Amino acid sequence: MKLLRTGKKFYRIFYPILIFLWLLIKLGDFGIGLTNSAAKYLRDFFTLKSKNYPKPVLVKTPKKRRKFNKLFRIFTIIFSKKIRLALMTFFLGIGFTTYSYFLVGIAHDLPSPNNLRNLPTPTTTEFYDRNGSLLYRFYEGKNRSPVKLSEVPPSLIQATIAMEDKNFYSHFGVDFFGIARAVLSLVRNGEVQGGSTITQQLIKNTLLTPERTARRKIKEIILAFWAERIFSKQEILEMYFNEVPYGGTTWGIAAASQTYFGKKVSDLTLSESAFLAGLPASPTTYSPYGTSPGLAKTRQSQALHRMVEDGFIDRETATRVLDEPLNIKPPATEIKAPHFVMYVRSKLAEKYGERFVSQGGLKVYTSLDLNLQQKAEEIVSEEVKKIKNLNVSNGAALITDAKTGQILAMVGSKNYWDDNGGNFNVTTALRQPGSSIKPITYAAAFKLGYAPGNTLLDTPVSFKNFWETYTPVNYDSKFRGPVTIRTALASSLNVPAVKMLSMVGLPEMLKTATALGISTLNDADRYGLSLTLGGGEIKMVDMMAVYGTFSQMGEKHPVKEVLKIVDTKGNLVEDNTGQDGEVVLQPGVAYLITDILSDNKARTPAFGSNSLLNIPGHRVGVKTGTTDNKRDNWTFGYTPEFVVGVWVGNNDNSPMDPRLASGVTGAAPIWNRIMTELLKNREPVAFRKPDSVISGIIDGHQDLVIAGLGLKSAVSLSKTKIQDDKSAQKDIITFTDPFSTYQSDQSGQPIQVNP
Repeated sequence: MKLLRTGKKFYRIFYPILIFLWLLIKLGDFGIGLTNSAAKYLRDFFTLKSKNYPKPVLVKTPKKRRKFNKLFRIFTIIFSKKIRLALMTFFLGIGFTTYSYFLVGIAHDLPSPNNLRNLPTPTTTEFYDRNGSLLYRFYEGKNRSPVKLSEVPPSLIQATIAMEDKNFYSHFGVDFFGIARAVLSLVRNGEVQGGSTITQQLIKNTLLTPERTARRKIKEIILAFWAERIFSKQEILEMYFNEVPYGGTTWGIAAASQTYFGKKVSDLTLSESAFLAGLPASPTTYSPYGTSPGLAKTRQSQALHRMVEDGFIDRETATRVLDEPLNIKPPATEIKAPHFVMYVRSKLAEKYGERFVSQGGLKVYTSLDLNLQQKAEEIVSEEVKKIKNLNVSNGAALITDAKTGQILAMVGSKNYWDDNGGNFNVTTALRQPGSSIKPITYAAAFKLGYAPGNTLLDTPVSFKNFWETYTPVNYDSKFRGPVTIRTALASSLNVPAVKMLSMVGLPEMLKTATALGISTLNDADRYGLSLTLGGGEIKMVDMMAVYGTFSQMGEKHPVKEVLKIVDTKGNLVEDNTGQDGEVVLQPGVAYLITDILSDNKARTPAFGSNSLLNIPGHRVGVKTGTTDNKRDNWTFGYTPEFVVGVWVGNNDNSPMDPRLASGVTGAAPIWNRIMTELLKNREPVAFRKPDSVISGIIDGHQDLVIAGLGLKSAVSLSKTKIQDDKSAQKDIITFTDPFSTYQSDQSGQPIQVNP
């Protein structure tokens, strides 16, 4: 028995080493071929070009020996004896180090590919809300059924090979041409293509952890070579179809066929086969039940295109099949807060891998408050129905704990189970924010020394560049002349905001946006001054971090969805309960923004004194936003305890009815109901005023300023006297900013406006 155990141990250590050496030999043969070609070229060069070098006498020696002689002769010509000795020592050292690293660091803990025959039984992963209520149970045994390769239709095999490993039948576990093709695609087109073979994917999904390290990749390559020595191509393909994830709790092609189409694998059509072949590359991203269901159809199109390229089908067939409707079954599993659960699952799968998340027996304790979630779902659904006549088909809402960034409720759409894109999660989608992004512009301005009392000119202006002339207008097409920043921001005036951005500079605004939590405005060359009116795409989850930072006086808490994760043995996998925030904005700047957004009097000119943006008995910072042609309508608001964001619109980005009025209809009623529900039976909590914020006078206005920060003015002011028609003296006040001049009499009535 002892001898047997010793033999097994010897086998486990040295068999992978032999595989590794075999791989080195193969690579060496390739290298020798290149070296021989180079040696022949150099030999011919020296023979023909050197007058003093005698032509070598060729002796009939064995072919390999002749190659070695040529190589050695060129080597001795180019390098002196000392250099040759140094190079030999160097390469021997590299080889010994590589061998030692492989032997000690990798080979000793390599699993055997024979384990593919007997994989461990998966364990259910459970998701809970913050109070311990079960939200969803990932993976149950009924969602997994093995299948024989003979039951898999040829169209599915062809589509899978076309998408995942076009050289499957010709390589020996690793496709170096595929890796080179993926690198070339990334360099040339910026397109990410997988370089892993089907064998490698099988190894990665079953025998290795999901960590993305060079060490794991080396293991994957060695085991792929090893597996190909043990199993036939047909066996590997059968195991792949039974072990690959197809999204959610669906593992293996048999379960996928039942889950999505309610049929046996053998009954799958070409259209359905192409659809399923596109899922394994990233099941969470491409799942039709995920946050972006349209991506699954895109992958089907790519699969059909690849099948045409590889000669499996012709182009006419691909076009016809792509037009066929996919009758995908709705999810049948009981799930609460589905948009949120799918969002959490997506984040964890990206971090830990599909199998570990759905089959690892984890207990995931999320930040969600299920009672609040259900109330928010009810409010969104009811309010969207009320404005259906305004061509509004969808709504979304997000609630976070302002002090921690923890998500308390996430309503990604009005109804997750709606066949018309109900599982589309607007809270994580790219949408234009409209005027809700203006506070970032003014925050950047306050950092530079501007203040709420500064005067800005709400007057006609045009900005020209090489391509176009940009002329911003206000929502009501009116101009108000001199206004304070307080009024301009609270009443959401467009022209002053664009002028402010021009004075602050786009780079400074983008820098502030990134610091506050915006992750999508990364290419400054794409944007112009319209960015302050919502001309760039953002995510609602990012905007929640921005407004949360304002509420906490400059301390940022990015949105969090998980409190802690515990594995099957009770070990803590992840703990987010005690994380501190990061100060990314001066407290004084955050307070100035908050003081303006919570000033009901300052927003009265635009919204009235009793608008839905006002919560009686509570001071709440709030900002609305509407994009061009009313494609998106937003309301974001916060207290020191909660942040609430709401959106209404259409998934397909079609315009809403022009009658929809920001702050009156659309997102504002939903926001008002949710915020009122949150603050019900709660004592008012005041925003903490930093010591740096004091009262001061700027541009003739008494308002808040930041002590010690050099104050700036956006306009210059001068007074002159003129004689009117009645020979009376009249004072004329002239306001001048970098863009225009505005004149008024002492009563404030405009005299002329000169752009």
